[in-house]
Amino acid sequence: MNSARPWLIAAGGMSLIAGLAHLACIVGGPSWYLFLGAPRTFADAAGRGNFQPVLITAGLAAIILAWAAFAFSAAGMLRRLPLTRTALVAISFVLVGRGASYFLVPFWAGWRPDLSQTFMVWSSLITLIMGTCFAIGTWRAWPQLSQRT
Repeated sequence: MNSARPWLIAAGGMSLIAGLAHLACIVGGPSWYLFLGAPRTFADAAGRGNFQPVLITAGLAAIILAWAAFAFSAAGMLRRLPLTRTALVAISFVLVGRGASYFLVPFWAGWRPDLSQTFMVWSSLITLIMGTCFAIGTWRAWPQLSQRT
C-alpha cells in the first residue's frame, strides 16, 4: 500500500480542492462561477437567483467530494468504504476519459462553444492528471484493496 498511498493522497487532495472550489462558486456567486470557467449564461442564471446552477454545482461538488473520500479511504486515511475498488476504477475511467478525450477527439473542441478554449485545455489537463493519480494509486493498491477487512 505504501507505493499507492502518495498517488491516492494526491488524487484525494485534488478532488477535495475541486469539490471545495465548486462549493465556493455557490457562496461566491456569479463572479466565482466566471472565474472558475463556467459559461456566462450559467453565471448569469446564478446571479438572477435561479436554483438550477446551485443544484448542478452542489451535485458536482458532492460527487467530487465523494471521490476524495474514496481516495482517502483507499490510502488508509478514512475507514474502508463499501465498493472502494469498483469506485476507484470508475473514477479513474471517468477522469482519464474526460481528460484525454479533449486531446484525442477532434470534434470535442466545438462541442461546447460556450466554454473558452483556455478553460477546456486546463480542465482537461487537470482531470487527466487527477485520473492518472487515481489510476496509478488504484493499480498499486489493488492487492491490498482486494483483501477482505
